[in-house]
Amino acid sequence: MGENSEVASDERKPCHEVLLVSAGASHSVALLSDNVVCSWGRGEDGQLGHGDAEDRLVPTVIITLDSPGIVSLTCGADHTIAYSESESQVFSWGWGDFGRLGHGNSSDVFTPQPVKALQGLKIKQIACGDSHCLAVSIDGQVRSWGRNQNGQLGLGTTEDSLIPQIVRAFEGISVKIVAAGAEHTAAVTEDGELYGWGWGRYGNLGLGDREDRLVPAKGSSVEGENMALVACGWRHTICVSYTGQLYTYGWSKYGQLGHGDYEDHLTPHKLASVWMREEEGGRRKKEEKKL
Repeated sequence: MGENSEVASDERKPCHEVLLVSAGASHSVALLSDNVVCSWGRGEDGQLGHGDAEDRLVPTVIITLDSPGIVSLTCGADHTIAYSESESQVFSWGWGDFGRLGHGNSSDVFTPQPVKALQGLKIKQIACGDSHCLAVSIDGQVRSWGRNQNGQLGLGTTEDSLIPQIVRAFEGISVKIVAAGAEHTAAVTEDGELYGWGWGRYGNLGLGDREDRLVPAKGSSVEGENMALVACGWRHTICVSYTGQLYTYGWSKYGQLGHGDYEDHLTPHKLASVWMREEEGGRRKKEEKKL
């Protein structure tokens, strides 16, 4: 009886380990061990990659993604991008409007297709906004494509790009990580410098004003801190310094900046309350030890 129970218990264990996940507007994807990729949710625009426009109510393996070494999965609002490290190949599928898939047109794609303009490129990170995308190569170059009505591609124009193009403003500068909001973009360089470009109406570029930028613009130093990470919301931005300090800026209608108010911030502001709670918790622990 005991042996049978153990066998039954083992059989219920998942076959694959979840390695990473990403979520779009109404769909989700996951990379599992053994190079298994699955998706679920809304499929109307082909963003699930199953070859049809049907929704999936449970995670379903994308059998059409027949490529080894998938190490990255990133969702835009209604499209998906994957990267195969072993093949140095980027794949995209889903809603193709504005050229967000990088295939040279605006057609929807219902199964993963290689982005020919990125073939052979060693990629360290990919970011997707609502309808634009960026890829950072191993050598720190940035390429962008898709919608560009506010300059979020950083190419110096407001014209959409149907294929990935190098962001020339970063020539001679090695970028560590990029992040994409709905219509703005942020980046942190290997030197810890923070950049913003695209739609800036709410101060979400962190440059001290509400102006758009068509090319990446470097913000002023934040209290002498070097940045390590950055993330973009719809209209606000978050960055983290190498010392673990958290800064937010942009739109704050719902308090999403975390400063205890509804005021927009046009430059990065330290989120003090996080560290205050941590310090209070530390004091409580010390007091308990004394008792």
